[in-house]
Amino acid sequence: MAISEVKPAVADHGTGETERPVPLWAERVARLLPLVALPVCLWRLPIGFGHRMGMDVAAETWPRWLSVLYVVSLSLLSEAFALLCRGLVRPWGETFPAWVPKLRGRRVPPLLVAVPAALSGLLFTALLVDWVLCVFHIGGFSDVPYTNGWWRVLAAVVSGLFTLWSPMVLALTYAYWRRRQLPITAR
Repeated sequence: MAISEVKPAVADHGTGETERPVPLWAERVARLLPLVALPVCLWRLPIGFGHRMGMDVAAETWPRWLSVLYVVSLSLLSEAFALLCRGLVRPWGETFPAWVPKLRGRRVPPLLVAVPAALSGLLFTALLVDWVLCVFHIGGFSDVPYTNGWWRVLAAVVSGLFTLWSPMVLALTYAYWRRRQLPITAR
């Protein structure tokens, strides 16, 4: 019997039907991912409307509408990608949905999901390294100057939460890959 013909198992903690049960920690991480991205998305919004959020920098020379469009789009994309990571713990990350022509109901090749997820996790790891170097002024790196220390701390906390994204995505990707690679009989 082929792997794609096996009836999916039901996870004990309500994750829905997947080939194998999703670890509880992975389900929780996938639920937290959009919440980790939310503070930095909210932090960006006033910047789009011209508020400097304590940054001691010159005002943007872009038209206001372009700045708002950029910041809102970036925030929406961040949240969309965070929500898309739910596919690493959901059935729609393992089986093509009914609306996909010619592929509906077929098993999603694990590499089709794991490679983009791992690459995005590694990309955000580079941002994590940049954040650490800039916030702690390591090796000559520095961040944007702020009008006072409170703004600097708030910016570091908000952006620091966002840097948790990379280890979270990489851990979810590993759990997805491991779960999808084990023989069906292994539990």
